[in-house]
Amino acid sequence: MASHGNKSEEESIVSEAPNRPISTIVIIIAMQTEALPLVNKFQLTEDLDPVFPKGVSWVRYRGVYKDLKINLIWPGKDLTLGVDSVGTVSASLVTYASIQALKPDLIINAGTAGGFKAKGAGIGDVFLACDCAFHDRRIPIPVFDMYGVGLRQAYSTPNLVKELNLKVGKLSTGDSLDMSSQDEASITANDATVKDMEGAAVAYVADLLKVPVIFVKAVTDIVDGEKPTAEEFLQNLAAVTAALDQAVTQVIDFINGKCLSEL
Repeated sequence: MASHGNKSEEESIVSEAPNRPISTIVIIIAMQTEALPLVNKFQLTEDLDPVFPKGVSWVRYRGVYKDLKINLIWPGKDLTLGVDSVGTVSASLVTYASIQALKPDLIINAGTAGGFKAKGAGIGDVFLACDCAFHDRRIPIPVFDMYGVGLRQAYSTPNLVKELNLKVGKLSTGDSLDMSSQDEASITANDATVKDMEGAAVAYVADLLKVPVIFVKAVTDIVDGEKPTAEEFLQNLAAVTAALDQAVTQVIDFINGKCLSEL
C-alpha cells in the first residue's frame, strides 16, 4: 500500500491536468437548432456505436478538429412528444453520462439564453458566464436556501476573455422559459445578466466530478423587454444561433494547443 506521503495515480493525473495540452472536449448543447451548425462547422459525425445506455434519446457527434477530439452531446428529442429535451434534468443526465464515458479535459455548455437589458445585454450578444446559480429552487430554510441557489463558478479563462473580447456575466438557470415574479426576485439576487434552462445543472455535475466547465451563451430574447419571451425567442433563434456558432468556433480555435492553465 502506498504511504500517505505519496499521491495516488488519480490525484497525480488531476494535479497535472492544468499543465498538459487539452485533448478531449465535450460540448453540451440542448437544442438541435443550436447543435447542427457546430456539427457542420467541425465536420462531426453521429456516433453509430453509442457510448450511452440503450434506449435513451441522447445523441453524440464526434470528430477531430486540429489537435482536439470534439464530442458534441445533444439530449435529443423527447421520446413521447418529439421536442428538444431541454431543461435541467436532461442536462444533468447527459453531463454525467458524458463525463463517465468520455473523460473530457473540458466541458463547454453552449446555447441560447435570455438577457437582461438592465445588465447591458442585447439580442445577439454572446456572454461567457463567470458563475451559475438556480433561480427556481426556493428552500426558505437556513443553509438549504444556499443549497437551492447552488452557486458554482465557471472555470476561470482570463486569457480567452481578453483575446476574444467576450462579454462576461452571471448566468441564472431555471426550468421555465418565462419568468414569474418569484423567479425575477431570485434572478435579481443572483445578479444575473443572462438566463437559461441548463447551465447551473451542468455546473453542478461538472463540479461534483471535478471537470472544468465554461459557458458560452448567446442572447435570443430580452427578458425585461417589451416583447413576449416565447415570441422573441423563436423570432431570433436562427440568427442568434449563427452568432453562437461563430463564438464557439473562436473559443475552440483559442483552446487548441493550450493547457487549462493558459486559458
